[in-house]
This record gives sequence, C-alpha cells and structure tokens, in this order.
Amino acid sequence: MGHHRWAIAEGYIPKASNGPEPEMTSHETVCILNAGDTDAQVTLTIYFSDREPIGPYRLTVGARRTLHQRFNDLDKPAAVPRGTDYACIIESDQPVVVQHTRLDSRQSENALLTTMAYPG
Repeated sequence: MGHHRWAIAEGYIPKASNGPEPEMTSHETVCILNAGDTDAQVTLTIYFSDREPIGPYRLTVGARRTLHQRFNDLDKPAAVPRGTDYACIIESDQPVVVQHTRLDSRQSENALLTTMAYPG
C-alpha cells in the first residue's frame, strides 16, 4: 500500500503560537504510514522560492507503524525556517502513505489543516 515518492506543495510554519507548549505550538507535520512488513528508509528534501533546497532529512518508519514528524523538529542538516513558504519531496525505499497537517495557533481561534500529499 502506498507509493515511493510524494510531494507536499504547500508548507509554512507560523512564527508565533498561542496556548500551552508543546501541544499548541504552531507546527507542520508529515504523517507517514508504513503498512508493509519492512522498515521504510525515508528522506525529505525541502524546496524554497528564493534559495537552494535543504536536505536530505533521514527518517525510519518501522514496519506496520506510523510516524508523525513535525517539520519544526527537523534540524539536520538545517532547521526548517519559520515564517517562510516551502514545499517538500518525500522519498521512501518502501511504499508508504503520506499526509500533511498544520496547526496554526497564532490566535486563540486555532486553525487545523490536513491534506493528503501528492503521490508521484
């Protein structure tokens, strides 16, 4: 089940948050499902409109497991900048399913966005 390549065309981590941390910290998350019997080695590459891409970020998603990775917590090879538009390509050596989620808590009326990534 799934694909080896996925794209998230829209990314943005708000600079500000409202509410208790870490639960209400404004963030973006890549949610990866590996329904297969083999661990998936996954890389993320982040693209920008005004600079060269950064990555790869390397993740392992265990067999028959899910991983919810906040973009805010990615720091090697570099932190994903806040307040900057970006996009992401996800590549995996095993078929996986990818969903994208954002929590924007800049104001007390929080906004939650979620969408499936584009399989390529």
